Amino acid sequence: MYTAKAYSAASATSSLASTTIQRREPTPHDVQMDILFCGICHSDLHQVRNEWKNVMPTVYPCVPGHEIVGRVTRVGAAVTKFKPGDLSAVGCMVDSDRTCRECQAGLEQFCPNMTLTYNSPDKHLGGVTYGGYSDSIVVDERFVLRVPSNLNLAGVAPLLCAGITTYSPLRHWGVTNGKKVGVVGLGGLGHMGVKIAHALGAHVVVFTTSPNKKEDALRLGADEVVVSRNANEMKKHTGSFDFILDAVSAEHDINTYLNLLGRDGNITLVGAPEHPLPVAAFGLIFGRRSLSGSAIGGIPETQEMLDFCGKHNITADVEVIPIQKVNEAYDRLLKSDVKYRFSLDMASLKPE
Repeated sequence: MYTAKAYSAASATSSLASTTIQRREPTPHDVQMDILFCGICHSDLHQVRNEWKNVMPTVYPCVPGHEIVGRVTRVGAAVTKFKPGDLSAVGCMVDSDRTCRECQAGLEQFCPNMTLTYNSPDKHLGGVTYGGYSDSIVVDERFVLRVPSNLNLAGVAPLLCAGITTYSPLRHWGVTNGKKVGVVGLGGLGHMGVKIAHALGAHVVVFTTSPNKKEDALRLGADEVVVSRNANEMKKHTGSFDFILDAVSAEHDINTYLNLLGRDGNITLVGAPEHPLPVAAFGLIFGRRSLSGSAIGGIPETQEMLDFCGKHNITADVEVIPIQKVNEAYDRLLKSDVKYRFSLDMASLKPE
């Protein structure tokens, strides 16, 4: 074992604070990396404050972070894909059982025995896994990803969650050149959905409750912007969409958007409202429409997403901050006061 610097929460009500944690020495199949940037995901905040206690209770101390970009420093003797000096990345998973049907299909995100990057049982050291709010991490090479060298690394970090969360359903539902795609909500997830759908060649329409977001939506790649509170604007698009990506976590009327789908159109939820959304059966029956959900992506698809972003020069719009401002960032996140993700510069850990 070795000691790493990190920021952790000691309880659901405490602030994140500087600490040290134990990391394992690399096994033959492990990659050790220095963490350069780590994105802040809204799920970090939920987990730190134990707001998902009924589903996945938080074990403290908790070191969050699953949007990790780094540089390889050491590799195990059996590692073949990486060498010291390589740019590397780690997303929401650091292991799985590798034998189940989902793993065999390259869909590790659905593995019943998946190991999350933090707050999952740690089979190596006991306790739970610690995430990317740290200066280094050790991960099995199967769950380490290659980073295109042409991309801004601070902006790459959120691709490991927000990027793959939006890329996966767009690919699964066949979004290609000429398709009409809606993106509901222009936040951390939505802004990535716009960029990726645009790069896939779709005609992209952003739905927002904020008229002042129109200019930004167009800058990000939207072809049209619809203020969802304007019934006349919404009505113009009835029955015309091939696919809609719903990135809103607040309660909203899903039926309004179902009615915008054409025949065999799909709406996929990537936002997670706290309470169930009422769905009118006829909105699905007429037009053979479908409603689905999607969660991140497997390792092969995540690598495909990174390569796609490298080809199209896509990164998240980020505000880069030192780790010392993480608690302030959490408060701002609750107010949606960021365009569009925070990226922690982990070099800020070094002077402490």
